[in-house]
Amino acid sequence: MSQLLIEIFSEEIPARMQQGGARDLERMASDAFKKAGLTWESLTTYGGPRRLTLVVEGLPAATPDLNEELKGPKTSAPAQALEGFLRKTGLTQDQLVERDGVYYAQVSQKGRATTEVVAETLDHIFHTMSWPKSQRWGSGSFRWVRPIHRIIALFDGAVIPYALDLGSTIGGEGKKIVASNVTEGHRFMGAGQPFEVTDFADYRTKLERNFVVLSFEDRKAKVLEGAKAVCAAKGLELVDDIGLLDEVAGLAEWPTPILGDMDPQFLSLPPEVVRLSMKVHQKYFAVSQPGAEGLAPHYVVVANVEAADRGKALAAGNTKVLSARLNDARFFWEEDQKVGFDKWNEKLSGVTFHAKLGTMAERVERIAKLAAEIAPLVGADAVEAEKAARLAKSDLASGMVGEFPELQGIMGGYYARLAGLPDATADAIRDHYKPQGPSDSVPTAPLTVAIALADKIDTLVGFFAIDEKPTGSKDPYALRRAALGVIRLIIDNDVRIGLESAFAKHSEEFSASVYTGAILSIELMQFFADRLKVMLRDGGARHDLVDAIIETQQSASGTIDDDLVRIVSRVEALSGFLATDDGANLLAGYKRASNILKAEEKKGALPSGAVSTSMANQPAEEIALANAAATADAAVNKALETEDFAAAMTALAQLRAPVDAFFNGVMVNSDVAEERDNRLKLLVQVREVMGRVADFGQIAG
Repeated sequence: MSQLLIEIFSEEIPARMQQGGARDLERMASDAFKKAGLTWESLTTYGGPRRLTLVVEGLPAATPDLNEELKGPKTSAPAQALEGFLRKTGLTQDQLVERDGVYYAQVSQKGRATTEVVAETLDHIFHTMSWPKSQRWGSGSFRWVRPIHRIIALFDGAVIPYALDLGSTIGGEGKKIVASNVTEGHRFMGAGQPFEVTDFADYRTKLERNFVVLSFEDRKAKVLEGAKAVCAAKGLELVDDIGLLDEVAGLAEWPTPILGDMDPQFLSLPPEVVRLSMKVHQKYFAVSQPGAEGLAPHYVVVANVEAADRGKALAAGNTKVLSARLNDARFFWEEDQKVGFDKWNEKLSGVTFHAKLGTMAERVERIAKLAAEIAPLVGADAVEAEKAARLAKSDLASGMVGEFPELQGIMGGYYARLAGLPDATADAIRDHYKPQGPSDSVPTAPLTVAIALADKIDTLVGFFAIDEKPTGSKDPYALRRAALGVIRLIIDNDVRIGLESAFAKHSEEFSASVYTGAILSIELMQFFADRLKVMLRDGGARHDLVDAIIETQQSASGTIDDDLVRIVSRVEALSGFLATDDGANLLAGYKRASNILKAEEKKGALPSGAVSTSMANQPAEEIALANAAATADAAVNKALETEDFAAAMTALAQLRAPVDAFFNGVMVNSDVAEERDNRLKLLVQVREVMGRVADFGQIAG
């Protein structure tokens, strides 16, 4: 078994595209090798600033020989069918075998050299791999993310015959890049000359000797360890930023963190402004003082070289650039305070939210009205909620948010405090976009919850009203995220709100709606049911239990239960019940009863009426189950009325022993029609009692 080493060496690949390129290279190579019949022990790709690398261990020297029998058309089939089969197999008619009136072809194909397969695979990858952005260079017509300079293609230490044709835009033969065993190290450090490699171990060793860290994870570790070290040397702490760490690991082949100084006067700006200005414009990490609030007047920049002066000159130059950026931020901060909320709200009248949904000012009015309606349900004051909602989007017209859209809400909170507004109002303005993802915190302050719910519900109802729903993987307006945000706000804060009626009522605010309020609310509730399943499943719950609870409500009322707190409580109770022996055994009994009833329903209508317990020679097990079902029926009804779902499960648990005894001691399909009908009515009763708690037919097991 042999090793394959591929390197595509190019100009600097944008950091955001490197790991996607590595994944695509892995996928395309794997698919091609599998299709060719190749097997391997391991296949790994690496993405970096100037190279994509593929290494495959344990490849055979050739694909396996192929011997197979292909079934063709019948001997009585039209001539065209036979001709097509012959073209497909490359055989003549006298080479076919006739058996049972059908033609068969015995096809044998000698295995191909792995190097041939690799060369074809490389060509396929180069000409079909998709990049978010690509370019041509020179006079070539070939496109790639950045100009390619070299290609390594080694199999078992030998160069694979391959040349990439770059094509030509001016006619004639285009330039070619011929595969070799030669690559280059760091652009500025190292030997400064191309070098040969023999295999992956040699390749990786020589790259590191020439100041190139091949692995993305190793570069991240080098950045993180180095940044923490330079901070610790000055008694400081690095402010973690996973997203920035991923980005800078794609900007430097030999990442070298350097601590720089910042003018302390800029610490008068909100820390979010300082951090974002560092991150967005300069790719710097923020630094803090252990035990102190806010930021320290320092930063960490990741260089791509090891400077002789340990980065002092680099740090000084970066400090000048950062000061210019922060001076811009300070200008926005000071100018915004001269304008204020009233002027910003006036500007929102000229900002279009969506062509079919009106201006941002109109959206604010809708949110304010809805927030006032929701406020009493979450323990907030309706008047205060309406006032705060009218200010929640104001900072969208501010200079700072215009420069840094990521600070929407955050800056509104700061400006609200500077304007003397109550802390609760400022917090609501700041946090009403939350939660914006599964890892984001959920607000708990009543005023914030009211506005956050109103904001997200307005978004959902509005876009559903104009039929801009998510389709497949496309969700341009982040409606799935908005729905999950509503769900988390409701569940984490135990908000008892009838979503279906809220959707229907709010839909009246949209004149462009293509649906009636009732239809729109049903569509949204189904959408929410799907999102709830996703959230609970991600949290470890079984999706079939969610289906069982939701289907129960739909069967009873024809609509989905729109009280999410109640749904989750029922799912949790059902999950706990099924984890017990009583729950597992009762589920098995339910399925047995359900199967019997389904079989009988195919024959005709099931018998109806009350279950008798006074028939001649009636088995004790039948009487016991009838009594137990009647007792459970009353207990379940009482428990559901008070939403004591644990008690409902306890009531069902009392059926486990009588159900087991009934199936062990009683024959349902008695030859006596009266007995058979009574027992079927008893099973219907058991199914109905259990069905009021959950649709057990939806549960696997």
